[in-house]
Amino acid sequence: MGSESTTSVAAPMDAPEEFPLFAHAAAMKVSAKLNDKSTIVCGYDFNEGIDHEKLLQSMLTTGFQASHLGRAIDLVNNMLDWRLSDEPIEEGCSEEERDPAFRQSVKCKIFMGFTSNLISSGLRDTIRFLAEHRMVDVLVTTAGGVEEDLIKCLAPTYTGDFSLPGAQLRSNGLNRIGNLLVPNDNYCKFEDWIIPIFDQLLKEQKEQGVLWTPSKVIARLGKEINNPRSYCYWAYKTSEL
Repeated sequence: MGSESTTSVAAPMDAPEEFPLFAHAAAMKVSAKLNDKSTIVCGYDFNEGIDHEKLLQSMLTTGFQASHLGRAIDLVNNMLDWRLSDEPIEEGCSEEERDPAFRQSVKCKIFMGFTSNLISSGLRDTIRFLAEHRMVDVLVTTAGGVEEDLIKCLAPTYTGDFSLPGAQLRSNGLNRIGNLLVPNDNYCKFEDWIIPIFDQLLKEQKEQGVLWTPSKVIARLGKEINNPRSYCYWAYKTSEL
């Protein structure tokens, strides 16, 4: 006995009669007025030539992540420009704190924190510049942030690729930090360099009673590396001034 296949098709649901009106009302809703402080999006006009200061200022009005960078630039500039004289004199201030010359001399104390991967990258040179020119007052980092700085004085780090297989790299004595490559030899050189220094620090502790805090150890390592490419070196040098 033969049979015929049939296909049933569901009838489309009738859209509510009011839906077109609802959609129209939503799409054509009158906009709320933005206040006068709202920033209009506008990028940099390269027809004006290359003006790096104006280019950076334009980040504020470019939108997306560029505006975050622009706000960060503004914040940094505010920290650099701030003086105690910008603030009203509070009740209970000492005579010194009321003195205009003293208030003009008091600047913002700038702390800068960073992780070791930034030192592995080329941003190390930016951080070194900031330390060299005393543009920050306090550097806060991890042990790796110190280690990587000193290692790069002894041997270079290379660019690689994020997709390089770890097992293959390891079999060739290479280590990957993101898309950076560090040969095992670099760490061996670092160990050969630092162990005698640690031995000397221990000797000074036992014989002279020196109490080695992390900051003191880092300053000593900056002194021992004696390399102007190191931010540890400049942190040591500028703290001695």
